[in-house]
Parts: sequence; C-alpha cells; structure tokens
Amino acid sequence: MPVSVTHSRLIYDALKACDVKIISALPETWLIHLIRMADDDPEVTLVRVAKEEEAIGISAGAHLAGVNSALLMQNHGFFAAINPIVSLAQLYKIPLLMLISYRGSFGERDPWQTQGGLATEPLLRALNIPTTQLRHPEDVPRCIKEAQTLALASQHPVAVLLSRELMWED
Repeated sequence: MPVSVTHSRLIYDALKACDVKIISALPETWLIHLIRMADDDPEVTLVRVAKEEEAIGISAGAHLAGVNSALLMQNHGFFAAINPIVSLAQLYKIPLLMLISYRGSFGERDPWQTQGGLATEPLLRALNIPTTQLRHPEDVPRCIKEAQTLALASQHPVAVLLSRELMWED
C-alpha cells in the first residue's frame, strides 16, 4: 500500500502553519511519513508513545505549558484512548487536535480493520467530538487550521479523519 508522501507533506505543513510544536504518535502505516517528518524536524518534538492514552496526557501537558500539539493515531488507537479523552481532556477542558487515520471505511481491503471503521464516527458523535473527514488535498490547510481553531476556542477535542482517498497513492 503506497502511502502518499505528497499528501503527508501537505498535512505536516498544515500542522507547522498552526505552530504545532509537539506531535505524539504511535507507529501506524498511513502515518509513517508524518511521523518521519516530525522526527526529522528540529523545530518539532516527536513523542513516540507505547499506547494512545499516553498521547492525551502529553497534549494536556503541552496545553498547560502554552504549547500547541497534535496527536497522530489510527481509529483503533482512538478507541483505546476514550477514557483519558473523557476523564482528562473533556473534564478539564483540554483542547486536542487529533488526526486519525480512518481505517475500515469505504474501500478497506483488510478484514481486521472493517469493524473499527463502522464504529469510528458513531463513537465520535457519542462523545460530542466535532469531526471532519479529509478527502481532498486542496482542503488540508484550511481544514486543519479550522480544526485547531475550534479545539482551542471550545477547549475540547476535535477529530480530523484522514481518509484512504487522501492517504493512498494508487
């Protein structure tokens, strides 16, 4: 599966334009180029986490220190992070900019990803997390900026779903 380096660069540049200084991530196929870009950038601190729950605490600490952050995770990782999202970020009004690879949606070829795709948007809605799905490269800068603006203004988590259309090169 060829992950798009070009579209990953668009996403990374949009994060940089939002003055994101800390990115936390757990390795994931669709996010590999974004993680590498963050790791190679001396102006950004990449925090590699063992579990997605840790990323919520990292972004909470960054917010309290006045530093913009972003979380990179797969939708299955989002499921694992629901408890700290609710009991830390939502309870204490911590903005989270979550970029979530949207596995298991239309066009999914891996059977083990399909159930996660069915649950992602209903769970985001149930948690009242504003969500948008990025499908087109021309929408990336505006969408990520608007997501960060909403997260900061509402002091609430926001999710940007990274679709197969955006992340794959066929």
